[in-house]
Amino acid sequence: MLMDPVSFLLVDDLEENLISLEALLRREGLKLLKARSGDEALELLLKHDVALALIDVQMPGMNGFELAELMRGNERSRRVPIMFVTAGSPDGTWRFQGYEAGAVDFIQKPIETDILRSKADVFFELYRQRQQLAMQRDELEARAKALKEADQRKDIFLATLAHELRNPLTPLRHGLDVLKRNPASTEADRIRATMDRQLSHLVRLIDDLLDVSRVSQGKIELRKEPVKVQDVLNAAVEASRPAIDAAKHALSTDLPSEPIWVEGDPARLSQVVANLLNNATKYTPDNGQIAISAHADGTDAVITVSDTGIGIPDDMRSKVFQLFTQVDDHLNRSQGGLGIGLSLVQQLVTLHGGHIVATAAPVGNGTSFIVRLPLVAAPFETSATLCGPSSGTVLESALKVLVVDDNVDVARVVGWMLEEVGHEYHLVHDGREALQEARRFHPDVVLLDIGLPHMDGYEVCRAFRADHEFKDIPIVAQTGWGQSKDKALAAAAGFNHHLTKPVNLEELSGVLASIT
Repeated sequence: MLMDPVSFLLVDDLEENLISLEALLRREGLKLLKARSGDEALELLLKHDVALALIDVQMPGMNGFELAELMRGNERSRRVPIMFVTAGSPDGTWRFQGYEAGAVDFIQKPIETDILRSKADVFFELYRQRQQLAMQRDELEARAKALKEADQRKDIFLATLAHELRNPLTPLRHGLDVLKRNPASTEADRIRATMDRQLSHLVRLIDDLLDVSRVSQGKIELRKEPVKVQDVLNAAVEASRPAIDAAKHALSTDLPSEPIWVEGDPARLSQVVANLLNNATKYTPDNGQIAISAHADGTDAVITVSDTGIGIPDDMRSKVFQLFTQVDDHLNRSQGGLGIGLSLVQQLVTLHGGHIVATAAPVGNGTSFIVRLPLVAAPFETSATLCGPSSGTVLESALKVLVVDDNVDVARVVGWMLEEVGHEYHLVHDGREALQEARRFHPDVVLLDIGLPHMDGYEVCRAFRADHEFKDIPIVAQTGWGQSKDKALAAAAGFNHHLTKPVNLEELSGVLASIT
């Protein structure tokens, strides 16, 4: 970091003496302040921090000793080191008077150049060290403040996380209790729909947490390709539409007729815009207005999401992108989030070479989020990239599925799902028994958990591949480990497919259908 120049104060009533001192002391990083009288010197001391004052003793009006005494009486200048410059040979009384006034040394005229420079260099370096210590102190204070703020945000995050997790868990618990007491309840369909919706919300919370962690550690992989901004926005609107409609918001879109192309991961870009739309939905009172638009501006594609919600204070607009940051007014809203969504959005936008800012909305008290991404030329051939997997899987034939999972409840529910779509299943809860049970059951496919005790899923998979009877059997990893490196490890161990828990029925059916 660049430090301010060090200042010396030169005080002498003769201009030629000041010029001589200036020539002797001049060096890089040193600023020389010159005064022809004690009064001028005091004015300069009020404006500047001085590392050393070289003061002529015999000056008309206020002499050097009187100036030194006045300096000692002022809090700003009382600690400035003083070197007296005198033409005579000071006796003991004079020296005592000078030291009593605050002198650290006397320099006699004619001045010996090397001695003056050597002594001046000491005070220059001492002041530089004080500057460095002050900068280090300020840096430590800033870090301490940042750590304190981060700790406060963490505490708020943990409290909010507990609240946000309890929200979807409550209807799940209550719904199970009602169905357990009365399985044939007239409200059974509505209860199941509510439970399904809340479970999806819970999965999204966990996915967001994992995404933030992966992005922060640089472990996220973007599958970049040319993509139309219009497709990104349409996919995001489709994903956010249920929440927008539930809050009775009016959504307006303004998309250009000509395609706008950027290079990016279609799913991640859609996630960015969907997060902004969901944010607008949460913090806009019912029957509000949300607008989404896109246009080309120079070399950038500009995406804007605006709302008529409760807004963000001016001093918080740059801070809302920090992890775990919550706006105080937003904490009081029942739908307040974890403080990770906007941080994730900013990091994903940055990974795409863009940037995002929050501004006041053009109408009302709401907020506008503006995303800018670099434009690219349109590709010669394009294909749809935002289509999800088909949910209309047709079961061609029943399979015998060996389910290996140490969690009895998880294994049992997976079995029920398989049975629901017409497959036969057999459960194993210990990886060491999987191969032996397979010889009895003769499965067509193995659903295998990776995080097994005693013998993990990788070892079990390798054991199947080493067995002549099962070396070609399809093996599907069904696990809570879902990062790219986990999928690579699974493939290396011999898995054919990798499913991340919780696995929904459509996803599982799609994989099994590809096997049949």
